[in-house]
Amino acid sequence: MRIASAFVAGGLVLGAAACGEAPKDDNNAGGNGGKKYSACMVTDVGGIDDKSFNTSAWKGLQEAAKENSNIDAKYVASKAEADYEVNLNGYVNQKCDFILAVGGLMAKATTKAAEAHKDQQFAIVDANPGVDNVYPMQFDTAQAAFQAGYLAAGMSKTGKVGTYGAIPIPPVTIFMDGFVDGVAYYNKAKSKNVQVLGWDKATQKGSFSNSFTKQDDGKKVSDTLVAQGADIIMPVAGGAGLGTTAAAKASGGKFSVIWVDVDGCESTPDCAALLTTVVKNIPDAVKEAVLKAAGGEKLAAKPGFVGTLANNGVSIAPYHDFDSKVPADLKAEVEKLKADIAAGTITVTSKAQPTK
Repeated sequence: MRIASAFVAGGLVLGAAACGEAPKDDNNAGGNGGKKYSACMVTDVGGIDDKSFNTSAWKGLQEAAKENSNIDAKYVASKAEADYEVNLNGYVNQKCDFILAVGGLMAKATTKAAEAHKDQQFAIVDANPGVDNVYPMQFDTAQAAFQAGYLAAGMSKTGKVGTYGAIPIPPVTIFMDGFVDGVAYYNKAKSKNVQVLGWDKATQKGSFSNSFTKQDDGKKVSDTLVAQGADIIMPVAGGAGLGTTAAAKASGGKFSVIWVDVDGCESTPDCAALLTTVVKNIPDAVKEAVLKAAGGEKLAAKPGFVGTLANNGVSIAPYHDFDSKVPADLKAEVEKLKADIAAGTITVTSKAQPTK
C-alpha cells in the first residue's frame, strides 16, 4: 500500500489544481490539448494497489489504451472520501473525455459531479446512480459466490466456513449472500449441515472489518472465525483481506481462503492459501466501455452493464495450487452450477443484486 500512498499524496496535491497524477509507466502523450481521447480514472480510498476493484479498473483502462493508441489513460488516487468530488471535478476541469469512478463509495460524489456537468461522460464501477450521463458497470457476483459457497461446503473438513465484509454496502453483501446460499444448496443436495459463520442472509447482519485497507483489522475478524472453527474464509474487504490471506498462508494449512474481485493468484503473494477467487470481470467491462466511448458512442445509464455468469462478467477462478485437492466430482458439480444458473434453472437472489 505504500506505493499507492505515494501516488495518493501526489494526486491530491495536484487534485486541487485540477491536475491528475499519473503512474510513471504511463506516458500521457497528448494529454495537453492534443487530439487524444482522455480516459481518466478516480480511485476510491482503497487506492490503485488494492489487489481488487481499483487495480482491476485500471487494468481495463490500460488495456483499452493498448488496443487504441489514441486513448490517453491516467488516474488519480483518493486518500479520503472527501477527495472524491475534488478529484472528479479536477478531471472535468482538465476536460477529460471519459471520467471513471471506482467503487460504490463514490456513487454520491459521482452523482453530484454528473448532474452539474450534463455534457460530461462519466462511468462508475459497482454502482448505478441513475443519472443519464453516468454509465454503470455492475456485477451480479452472488451468482459466482453461490458456486464458491457450494465449493467451500464441499471442501470443509470442520463443517464450518466463514465470510466477512469491509462495510455493509451492496457490492460487499452481494458476495456474502451468494456464498451463504451456495452452502445452503450444498447442504440440501448432500443432506449435510455445513455452517456459515460471519453472515446471516435473513437478517443481513454479520462480521465486518470496517476498513478496505487495514490488513490487521481483516486478520482480527478472520482470526475470530477460525477460532470458532471455520477452515475456509471468504473476505470481501479489498486490501484488508490480505491480512487473512497472509495468516492462512502462515497457518500451515489450518485454513484456506476464497478471494474476491480479481484472481488472487495473480494479484496477491498468497496463492498457496487460496482455494479459488470469485472474479468480477471489471477489466473487460471497463475496456469495452472506454473503447465504445472513444469510438463516439454515448454511454447512458440504461441499460448499463451487469456482469453475470452467462456473459462471463463474473466467474470463479481456476483452483491453482488446490487443483489436485478438489475432487473431480465436486469440480463437475461446481461447473454444472454455472450452467444451471446461467440457464435460469437455479435462481440466485440477493437484496444487493444490481438492476438495470
